[in-house]
Amino acid sequence: MSDISGKPDPKSGDTLADLAEAARLTGLGRLDEATALIQRTLTGRGPAPSDAAPHPSGAELRVREVMDSVMRGLAPVLEGFGGARRGPAPDTAGGTAPRGTAPGGSFVARSLSVPAGSRDYKLFIPGAPQAAPLVVMLHGCTQNPDDFAAGTGMNALAERLGIFVAYPAQSRSAHPQKCWKWYDPGDQGRETGEPAIVAGITRAVMADHAIDPARVYIAGMSAGGAAALNIAHAYPDLYAAVGVHSGLAAGCARDLGSALVAMQVGAPGLGTGPSFGAPVTGKRIPTIVFHGSDDNTVSVRNADQILAQAEASGLAAESESVEGADARFGGRPFTRTRYSDRTGRVVVEDWRIRGAGHAWSGGKPEGTYTDPEGPDASRAMLDFFAGHALAKAP
Repeated sequence: MSDISGKPDPKSGDTLADLAEAARLTGLGRLDEATALIQRTLTGRGPAPSDAAPHPSGAELRVREVMDSVMRGLAPVLEGFGGARRGPAPDTAGGTAPRGTAPGGSFVARSLSVPAGSRDYKLFIPGAPQAAPLVVMLHGCTQNPDDFAAGTGMNALAERLGIFVAYPAQSRSAHPQKCWKWYDPGDQGRETGEPAIVAGITRAVMADHAIDPARVYIAGMSAGGAAALNIAHAYPDLYAAVGVHSGLAAGCARDLGSALVAMQVGAPGLGTGPSFGAPVTGKRIPTIVFHGSDDNTVSVRNADQILAQAEASGLAAESESVEGADARFGGRPFTRTRYSDRTGRVVVEDWRIRGAGHAWSGGKPEGTYTDPEGPDASRAMLDFFAGHALAKAP
């Protein structure tokens, strides 16, 4: 971090250390202490040293400006890296079928144990599957598979298109707010932690059903979007493309402290690859990105870093802006930019939704963290995925 003159800020290291300590306190359930520490560190509140300068320097003002932004995002972060809740969570108590289950298809509960751990998951099975694609959907914090399925409306689309959809469920024992631990190096790489569990669920569905192994995809929202990108880079031989809604670049954090900073201002020093964390494969992963311009939980700068990681700048770009209601996409204005390789195939797609916050664009009010006014992210992701398949093994 630097001040407005571009000089290094000597306080940034201390700030991250305090954020890490706050993260430790949060993990112990000592939220009052964690909040007080971050207030003192990030906003300059509390007793000042006797030899402190009477007026803050430019560097101090810059630190406070950036970290005040972190503080504004702290409350939802402590609740699990979430945004303003929109709509009630689906009530599935007593075996009631979740809203969002498509007619003709079935939505069944499953569980899987692998050496890396165990997770429950829900699986949508279309009415007439035959060598079908599979989409793995990772929910955001505080959500669950029923909630995420209802909010994204993915099952109804999947039934019409003959697609299987798997929804791994993060457990409270793994994270109190059911967040995927995208920021933990132990949960970023191949055959380790949560990536190994999600890959295991993917392979189990492929083994049990008529799935086309060349057409398997992964997508997620917020913490789930960041985890999806980690997993896609860890398993480029398993997933043909990835969808990231309101997420962050692969390997952009190494602990909760660096995750907080990345969420608010982007990962420091992250250009075409991460400065720390999980290694990123040298293979370009076809990627579609959705992000709201007014997202106060995960800065839109993270969408820029996802594009940089996908090396979009080296591709031919074509942009389309829609300023008002559009029958094809929805009511919010947006810009969609498609990046094509030398063959003319779109390999990266970027949607920026103006005026949208931290919510699934075009989602259903039955789920949480949804924005029904925006263009339909679920449909756009499925359209993008349809253009990508893994090469057949010889």
